[in-house]
Amino acid sequence: MKKIVVLLLVAVLGGAGVYYSPSLRHRFLVPATTTTTTTTIPFPIAPLSGVVDTTRLSITRPSLLVKVENTPDALPQWGIELADVVYEEIVNGGITRLAVVFNSQVPAKIGPVRSVRPTDTQIVWPLGGLFVFSGGARYAINSIRESPTKLITEGTPGSGMFRDPHRYAPHNLYAHGNPLFKFKALPTPPPALFQYLKKGQKVKGKSVSQVMVPFPSIYPVTWSWNKVTKSWDRTLFGKADITGTGVRESPKNLVVMEAKYVNGIGTMSSYANLQGWGFVQVFMNGKEVDGMWSRGASKADVIQYKTMTGKPLLMNPGQTWVELLDSPYRPKVTP
Repeated sequence: MKKIVVLLLVAVLGGAGVYYSPSLRHRFLVPATTTTTTTTIPFPIAPLSGVVDTTRLSITRPSLLVKVENTPDALPQWGIELADVVYEEIVNGGITRLAVVFNSQVPAKIGPVRSVRPTDTQIVWPLGGLFVFSGGARYAINSIRESPTKLITEGTPGSGMFRDPHRYAPHNLYAHGNPLFKFKALPTPPPALFQYLKKGQKVKGKSVSQVMVPFPSIYPVTWSWNKVTKSWDRTLFGKADITGTGVRESPKNLVVMEAKYVNGIGTMSSYANLQGWGFVQVFMNGKEVDGMWSRGASKADVIQYKTMTGKPLLMNPGQTWVELLDSPYRPKVTP
């Protein structure tokens, strides 16, 4: 019966001038449909700034801490505006120096690069990563060697550090950021140092327009709330703190930590003891939020920040400056 039907079909089509060929059969078939599922991988949060990282680079590299000079001879400083976190510490002679931490962004030029101090060991231990400095006294170098960091100096091959011939030593040593990040170090990525507010989350606290941090000698720093940029404009030596690229230094968060300087302020072996606990004042969104900082017995423990009621003290995503002020001094706050 099947043969008769096929013969009849061929006969009919042939009589109509149409010829059937099995090789043309596929043209009459309905094509199968396929469904493609696209998975969008969310952008990561940069661990040291809390900002969404559209480059995804922050989770592929360690932290990079560079010691930067903070005297009048150092100005203008380079690269500071791109740091995730900046620590301001008191060193020998009562002057201040910066420990500048990079991860999410890489400046073309950083500096002036200066020497290590014992407080740096307290700061860098939980971060690990890369530590860049010009040198230092034996006691300070011995201290930083104990930390789990990759140490990089001017003499390290491939460091990308250079001397500016238009400035005089020791205020003329700088570093390029990209060559430094070619060095490998752990952990990668670095641990988060702060917890952050969610988008739209309100800050409850006392309104503040200005904060003066009373560092010794000529080094008091004034921070003024900028309603336009929603950040704290930094003033140093009575002038606006403008970086080498012409940017006003103005972080989203200002953290003033009460710290006890062991062996006294300004001595050669002095350092800020960041183990234990102390009072902390956090300034963000034009507000002051008071709380406590604490750190476990291990140097590897990350400092925890809590409100006076024991809840996590949340920061704004963005750059954070941490002022390590000697106890019992407190900043002068202007409403």
